[in-house]
Amino acid sequence: DIISWANFNNLDFINCACKFTLKVKNKELESKRKEMKNLINDLRKVNKNIDYNIFKSLENVNLNCVLGYKQGTQKHSFIDEYEKEK
Repeated sequence: DIISWANFNNLDFINCACKFTLKVKNKELESKRKEMKNLINDLRKVNKNIDYNIFKSLENVNLNCVLGYKQGTQKHSFIDEYEKEK
């Protein structure tokens, strides 16, 4: 979590009285990454192969169905192809 990360890196956050700082201090704020890790842990209870399934879902992706992707330094968007077909 962010508190452990801050402690590991010897970081102290100023108490600026903003809600974000207060939530971090009270450990109320969870990152999206932590939320996803918890979700995957819950899914493991139902499906022991969830890690494999998530990894395999990256195969055989039909790029015609993807809104956009980056290959090297070049960005591709379905809008580009859509405009060509008009």
